Amino acid sequence: MSDHGNNEHDAARHGNHPKGLRERLVDVGVELVAAEGSQALTLREIARRAGVSHGAPRRWFPTHLELLSAIARRGFDELAERAAAAIGDGGESPRAQLTVLTRVYLEFALGNRGMYELMFRHDLLESGYLGLRDTSLPLFGVLVDLVGRARPGADARTVAASLWANLHGIAQLWCWGSLQLATGADDFTPLLRTALDAHLGPESGR
Repeated sequence: MSDHGNNEHDAARHGNHPKGLRERLVDVGVELVAAEGSQALTLREIARRAGVSHGAPRRWFPTHLELLSAIARRGFDELAERAAAAIGDGGESPRAQLTVLTRVYLEFALGNRGMYELMFRHDLLESGYLGLRDTSLPLFGVLVDLVGRARPGADARTVAASLWANLHGIAQLWCWGSLQLATGADDFTPLLRTALDAHLGPESGR
């Protein structure tokens, strides 16, 4: 049977609705990246786990990068929801909001290692596909805004980028166990506090 015939059969099995199969493929990809990491995200393996022919994903995602981008979009959506919930109504001081936001970021990174690794590999992803850039850049924009209010007069974008890089380093080295070995710590909180002090200055009253 041709791939076209297989695709029609696959669509029938998933309710004859393109979105049904498309979302199923993304769902499987999200499950796979959580269990085995981004290196496991091949079109063939996702198709196998979704129970469709190996050519079926290409009907909805013509390239591997487009499917990876759709999977990463789920991660950015979840992180954005967590960030919004953490900041709440914005009534706290910018420094307090940054403290909560950066903790949420690290907790997400450490609790979703495969997805986190995929999300920030923009050398692999098509950032403009499916509005991925429209999801990731506003998250950085929130960080820039809070840094600008916490450090008036500073180059907020550069400081925010440096803080983000610092957070990414903490997340990655903590995942590998390197920071625990080097510091003897079993909690990243002191490292997070030090990173915030380094980029924003010591918190007043401490």
